[in-house]
Amino acid sequence: MPSRKLGIDCRSSCICVYQVIEEPANYKLLSEEPSRTLQEVEGDTYFDGVSLEKIANEIGTPTYLYSAKSLMKQYRELEAAFRRVDSKIFYSVKANSNVNIISLLKQLNSGFDIVSGGELHRVIAAGGDPRATIFSGVGKSVSEIDLALKVGIDCFNIESAPELDRIIERSRVLGKKPDISVRINPDIDALTHPYISTGLKENKFGVDQVSALQLFKSAQASMYVELVGIDAHIGSQMGSEKPLIDSLLRLLQFAGELEAQGIQLKHLNIGGGFGVPYKDEKIFPLQKFAMAVEKIMNGTGKQLRIEPGRYLTANAGLLLTRVEYLKKDNNGKHFAITDAAMNDLIRPALYDAWHQVWPVNPQTESLSKDWDIVGPICESADFLAKNRNLSLYEGGLLAVLSAGAYGMSLASNYNSRNRAAEVLIENGNARLIRRRETIEDQLALEIIKE
Repeated sequence: MPSRKLGIDCRSSCICVYQVIEEPANYKLLSEEPSRTLQEVEGDTYFDGVSLEKIANEIGTPTYLYSAKSLMKQYRELEAAFRRVDSKIFYSVKANSNVNIISLLKQLNSGFDIVSGGELHRVIAAGGDPRATIFSGVGKSVSEIDLALKVGIDCFNIESAPELDRIIERSRVLGKKPDISVRINPDIDALTHPYISTGLKENKFGVDQVSALQLFKSAQASMYVELVGIDAHIGSQMGSEKPLIDSLLRLLQFAGELEAQGIQLKHLNIGGGFGVPYKDEKIFPLQKFAMAVEKIMNGTGKQLRIEPGRYLTANAGLLLTRVEYLKKDNNGKHFAITDAAMNDLIRPALYDAWHQVWPVNPQTESLSKDWDIVGPICESADFLAKNRNLSLYEGGLLAVLSAGAYGMSLASNYNSRNRAAEVLIENGNARLIRRRETIEDQLALEIIKE
């Protein structure tokens, strides 16, 4: 019976998978969602053709794994959807900021949306072009602005009058004239979790339209900045296209009002927020949205800018973890304590987010029970999943799916835990792209009095 043959190349950090011509007779697809595809062969689970058990044995756990094929597929589908619109994609680096992920997207001709000087350094380290980078965020420091001016970024997304004043002053001092866009707050409900809703008047992001008008006029009057655009980002995980269409129409209407006052703009930026499936959420109707955008934008003479993050990376990644202990019948509860915790994946604790959990190498003799999957951190909020009916055993591996966005990028050293390793799978090869942190790495930054 044919099967995949696994081998280790001792000369590199790659775990190599040699493909076969046909799948074995007992091949089983474990997930119908293409971007979250797992395969099972003779009791072993594969992610994008690589054995998860092999990864765990060679690299350890917890470890993040990302599929280059899945990420590239998402990008190309998004790019194709807007092919009839003058448009540009800027990957939102905060979703997953590993330089190898940024480099992969750079190869696809993506631009980048950043919210800190650190993210700009990552774009540059990955070979990305600062001239294809947008700097967003409400709290840009002087040093961050100076860095962006010196390397020559594409555009600043301005979010307040004091920020505009600071950028004008730094531009004057450094002899630069950057392009800027003003982010408005359109007061549109994205119909999503309140922590990831960013377009309502009570949110800290952007400026209201009345204040924005004066901001546009101030920018237009300055000899130190070039006013080129208007932008909005109303939230994340949207399952409907309607809030985004409403936001785009609001931007276009405001741009028309500005033009009536002699202020010409080159682009409209609608941000990102396209929803992805974690459980049973609606899949964002990309094609329907793109067709509506085409009708709205064509003939305006303006470029459409999009800033996706989660949409590209979420379902391209998983978190691999091992069960340390099974704590049974504790007041009627069953806890599976894993070596991954909220410091590795905080989304369940922060947003009550749902992630599918898949036993990598289940034992048929293990009885199914309802388990809470929890970590070793001293917080009751430290959980990865609750009430999951699974067959588990101590030492078994679990794959926490849809963890490619806001997983590692939100990781911390809480409880002095070392952050996880990261692995990228490309063309059947698993490559270590971030080694596991050590306690020496943590202590190296601390100054100990002698």
